[in-house]
Amino acid sequence: MKIIRIASVAILVLLLIGVFVAPIGPVPGFFIGGTPASAPEVWPDTSEVHEIELKVPGVLPRVVIIWVIQHEGELHVVGSPDSGWVKRIGGGSPVEMRLGDDTYALHASPVTEGWREILEAYVAKYEPDYPDIVAGFPSPEEADGAVGVFRLVRS
Repeated sequence: MKIIRIASVAILVLLLIGVFVAPIGPVPGFFIGGTPASAPEVWPDTSEVHEIELKVPGVLPRVVIIWVIQHEGELHVVGSPDSGWVKRIGGGSPVEMRLGDDTYALHASPVTEGWREILEAYVAKYEPDYPDIVAGFPSPEEADGAVGVFRLVRS
């Protein structure tokens, strides 16, 4: 009986640790995993990729699961200015992105021109599968200052 109790406690502790170190849904984690890889010259088609993991720096790094859009051959992520990961990126920051089993060292740069077209492509990609979530997004006309659009480029 004592062994079962110890095993149960050990499993519970491991599960709790997993919740705090790996991103799960909207809860950020610390570890991104994957195999380090060099960013390709041309990204593969990501139209069927709904989520990536993005690691942003900090005293304790933050790994979030977010949506990604490929626009004119470049990868972009979109977030609320109030989001912790967006605040950490600020005017630009090194990041790591996990796409499939590979992890890439990249640089996230804010997009200041042409971001409306990227936001429109983002909405078009995700609206068919997530209409309720996308319905809460601001329109491109209302989005100035309400969203941050970042381009992910090779470091």
